[in-house]
Amino acid sequence: MGVDTILTDGIVPAQLRQRPEALLQVDQLSIDIATRDANVRLVDNVSFGIGRGERVALVGESGSGKSVTAQALMRLNSRVKLSGRVQFDGKDLLSLSNSQMAAMRGQRMGMVFQDPMSSLDPLMTIGDQVAETLRIRGVSKREARQRALDVLDELKVERAAERLDSFPHEFSGGMRQRVVLAMALVGEPDLLIADEPTTALDVRVQERVLDLLDEISRRRSLAVLLITHDLGIVAGFADRVMVMYSGRIVEENEATLLFAEPQHPYTRGLLEAVPRADITVDRLRSIAGAPPAPGARPSGCTFHPRCDHAMAMCSSVEPGETITPLGARVRCHLYGAG
Repeated sequence: MGVDTILTDGIVPAQLRQRPEALLQVDQLSIDIATRDANVRLVDNVSFGIGRGERVALVGESGSGKSVTAQALMRLNSRVKLSGRVQFDGKDLLSLSNSQMAAMRGQRMGMVFQDPMSSLDPLMTIGDQVAETLRIRGVSKREARQRALDVLDELKVERAAERLDSFPHEFSGGMRQRVVLAMALVGEPDLLIADEPTTALDVRVQERVLDLLDEISRRRSLAVLLITHDLGIVAGFADRVMVMYSGRIVEENEATLLFAEPQHPYTRGLLEAVPRADITVDRLRSIAGAPPAPGARPSGCTFHPRCDHAMAMCSSVEPGETITPLGARVRCHLYGAG
């Protein structure tokens, strides 16, 4: 399927679409960590934006740098050194004091982590945990409890009023994930960062959680950054997709276009490894090898040892960014950027 076919099907390249007003803008973000022997770069010069009410997915294999990027946006890891610029609604997050950044978390920015059990205190009731963010901000106990109940009702937790005084072990995995979502949403943030929110759930529960997240984000005009290694859950949720490999974003495009015409060989490899209802194959393809460790990246294009299209220059020259006719931002020598 070529450009002309896609355009006649009514899909417009990203550069021709009107993007929503920027809420989060990340420019040249690098993340370094000091080890015993040297400083190791975990994420290298990453740039992207998220508009108000926009749903963006950041995808890639485990170890690609997705979660450490999400934690950096919230400034949750004091062991790493951040450089570059991260602006949220005009504020430079990297220049805020610890107390100023703490005020942003929960109130303007919420986060959901992979494992709901590790995010919940087994000794605190569900109601107290959901209301805790509000209580820290000085909201009265009565109002905080009512708002906790409201958000649990919004997330369709059965008998929410009765279960405010329950403990995490009394909830199923899917219900615990709804509680974690409630904790992130109760402060009515403008941006929700969801880090692998469905990893520990079975397929049917995954679908319910994503449907809820879709419904709530639309109702609240909530911007969402969805971190995942599973492209299968991205297609029906995200407006735009960023593909990360070895600490760098190698492709970014509107979700519809990225799935229809993936440009980077790594993106194509990820998609070929996902089962599809419209295509019958004897065996799914996989990408040979494994991603490099952050401290042992190869020179040139970091994907070249695993790439079927690698050329001589790929092993020595790092590709620059090119915008393809379909509007994808791609780092690959196949598109002529050196």
